[in-house]
Amino acid sequence: MAIPHIPQPVKLIIGMLSSKVSLFDEVKKVLINLFGEIDLETELINFSHTDYYNDELGEGIKRKFLSFTNLIQPEDIVRIKHVVTDIEIKYQKGDKRRTINLDPGYITLSKLVLVTYKDYSHRVYIGDKVYGEATLRFVNGTFQPHEYTYPDYRSQEYVNFFNKVREIYKSQLKKFMSKTFKNF
Repeated sequence: MAIPHIPQPVKLIIGMLSSKVSLFDEVKKVLINLFGEIDLETELINFSHTDYYNDELGEGIKRKFLSFTNLIQPEDIVRIKHVVTDIEIKYQKGDKRRTINLDPGYITLSKLVLVTYKDYSHRVYIGDKVYGEATLRFVNGTFQPHEYTYPDYRSQEYVNFFNKVREIYKSQLKKFMSKTFKNF
């Protein structure tokens, strides 16, 4: 019989999409103020896997990922999704179209989880209008996609970044566990 336990803390990541390059640094400062320092980030990546966001964000969309030093509890991701949505709204144009898209998620030793307000067959409701999706799984020493994983998240460039974040997280988890069980 499985015994309920408190889950280990997880590693917060946030993906940013925008065609306004100047917004990345501006919004990054807002995110640091809310969630703490960043320990790893990507350069700007051309986002050409789909034109789904072009009407809203414009042409020439770029992607950037941020990984945050502070670990979170898995359930915190629901609140974080609402917080980043408020940031998106703050940066909307007068016609209510977003100028930046923020995608929060987290990394564990075994998976990358993304959250969304959109339900679908492979997503699980996790509370307060938010659905979670195990977008990548860690198998044979690297993150690998599922059949439903978005095309951009299948790219080696993204996977390389997430593998590096996982290594940082693994090191943080060792320190966390040694502090937690130091008195035993």
